Amino acid sequence: MSTSSHIVWHESKVTKTDRRKLKKHYSVLLWFTGLSGSGKSTISVELEKALYELGVHTYRLDGDNVRHGLNKNLGFSPRDRTENIRRIGEVSKLMVDAGLITLAAFISPFREDRDQVRELFDPEEFIEIYVDSSLEVCEQRDPKGLYKKARSGEIKGFTGIDAPYEEPRSPELVIRTEDQSVQEAVQMILEYMITHHYITN
Repeated sequence: MSTSSHIVWHESKVTKTDRRKLKKHYSVLLWFTGLSGSGKSTISVELEKALYELGVHTYRLDGDNVRHGLNKNLGFSPRDRTENIRRIGEVSKLMVDAGLITLAAFISPFREDRDQVRELFDPEEFIEIYVDSSLEVCEQRDPKGLYKKARSGEIKGFTGIDAPYEEPRSPELVIRTEDQSVQEAVQMILEYMITHHYITN
């Protein structure tokens, strides 16, 4: 909600539908959620590449990348995590309006925050992808050494260690990276998008 009653949304003469027609595909937000080390970023990177090779217009938003700029003033308290996801939701909405297939890879540990992002979109414009991997496996992978730091007390409020992760109740897709390769995960998502007419093969 705007903090000022003097701010009014300024409509364009070019609509979201127009942009989709120009790009020749639907625009949608693919929201990857899961523990650190589950494979969210890795899968989103490979999926974006695969979509690009199909001629699809995309943009990928990643947790660390966004915290370098737009959200660099936010920490990792529950309140800041919520604001982090709120901002990403609003940016993603603009990108979907621009006609892009948008890939957002964020731990986004709180179910309420993810649901609030979903509410920004028409039902068919939001695809929640739960990248499911056990804490034990994520901790074994530990690509950034964050779990080790969390276990030693160097990092406080780390999701899965001393802060909660709330699994999605009814995501559109579940990727189990302990059983599926990155390419299998990418193919699964592409097949979903083709079946539901977001893209054509």
